[in-house]
Amino acid sequence: MTTPPLDGTTPDTTSGVVPSPDRAGAVARGVIWDLGNVIVDWDPFHAIAAGVGEAEARRFLDADDVDFMAYNHGPDSGDSWDDAEAALELSHPHWLPHARAYRRHFEASLLGPVPGTSEIIHDLHAAGIGQWGLTNWSDELYHPHAPRLFPVLGLLGTVVVSGTEGVAKPDAAAYELAVERAGLPAYDLVFVDDRVSNVEAAIACGLHGLVFTGADRLRTDLRALGLPV
Repeated sequence: MTTPPLDGTTPDTTSGVVPSPDRAGAVARGVIWDLGNVIVDWDPFHAIAAGVGEAEARRFLDADDVDFMAYNHGPDSGDSWDDAEAALELSHPHWLPHARAYRRHFEASLLGPVPGTSEIIHDLHAAGIGQWGLTNWSDELYHPHAPRLFPVLGLLGTVVVSGTEGVAKPDAAAYELAVERAGLPAYDLVFVDDRVSNVEAAIACGLHGLVFTGADRLRTDLRALGLPV
């Protein structure tokens, strides 16, 4: 099964780098990480299936009359799950049990660490390279689960959680907040995400941008930016 990106659209699987022609020969001094499907292997199917069964979970995620990723983006942007579920009950009541199952069984969607990424984070940490996070994740579901299940996140100086801050990628304000929390100029930072649109938005905000397609490729891309991995 192809695991969908945490905050919505289809990742690029052909290239690890989004072209940034003004950055030839540039180096980076720190890394801002996306979490979902870069550090954390996430698939909503498993949470939904825990509540309504596999067949119903697949039917919900493949439905033509509702877009799960758009639904999920509301709480990722700061809306409450109560409000999101209430709106779905009005518009698509037949899908309400499925949506409630996702929230209730959310931990089942967190399948473990993405292979190889934690090792890169540890290597950068050992080399004294600053690292931070920028994730589209609801406030309600991030804090009880992610830090507890993924201790590698403790090596990141700050994680900007979109649902906590009320602003989500690819909104420029999300990147600006992450850069502010990092305390370095945008041009000194590289942003890593599995979605091309998010990486392009980061580049537009002045950061280096890398599309994550796997840890081996990422090591090569980070080395090209002068980082010791």
